[in-house]
Amino acid sequence: MQLRALPGLVSAVTAQLGMENLVMCNLYTVRVSAAEVAAHFGSIGALQTNAPEEVYPGTPGMVVTETEGVRELRSMVWGFPMRFKGMKPEAKPKPVNNVADLSKGVWVGLARKPQWRCLIPVTGFAEAEGEKGKMTRTWFSHRDDPIFAWAGLWRVSDEWGPVYSGVMTNANEAIAPVHNRMPVLLHPDEHEIWLRGSFDEALALQQRTFPPELITIDRTSELWSKKKVSDAPLLL
Repeated sequence: MQLRALPGLVSAVTAQLGMENLVMCNLYTVRVSAAEVAAHFGSIGALQTNAPEEVYPGTPGMVVTETEGVRELRSMVWGFPMRFKGMKPEAKPKPVNNVADLSKGVWVGLARKPQWRCLIPVTGFAEAEGEKGKMTRTWFSHRDDPIFAWAGLWRVSDEWGPVYSGVMTNANEAIAPVHNRMPVLLHPDEHEIWLRGSFDEALALQQRTFPPELITIDRTSELWSKKKVSDAPLLL
């Protein structure tokens, strides 16, 4: 499936990129084995994956899907491939790795169908902080859960096969000093709601605030751009 920017949305995305060169969540980690992830989320099968510990847009990551009540740990590419008006025919699609609003654009059709929702296993996610050109990585993790879930959507694309994108929401008080947006993090008892619930229940999870007291912060001296990402990640 190839996603195309809807009329009126291209300029909005471009404006977003102009205002925030490093948009939303473009780096997270899974610093545990696939077997540990599968056990944590009650998934079947032994996944053989080349997903790295640090996950960037356009690279593979682990995702938990559910079919008829059975969860499966799968490897997919992070980011929905999208082509924008004005791109050259030979240009590669851009990976859209964050979902701004479940009720709008290309996302609402997927979000209304539970089979296209997924859990993204995470052990930490990073945002850039500091002076432009010298930005460093500030890491966020869950105070009580070494492996936690980020709400996601997935689809099978023509270009990259199975792909996924993470749902975003307004930052809570812990993250707001660094960025105004954050991933939609799920409590363990919300996993089933996200995977099986109604569209209204899924939308309510995006709109609620994750408790700031459950977020731990680690400001580091690691340069943000240690790794070069070939395609600029996008938000839609």
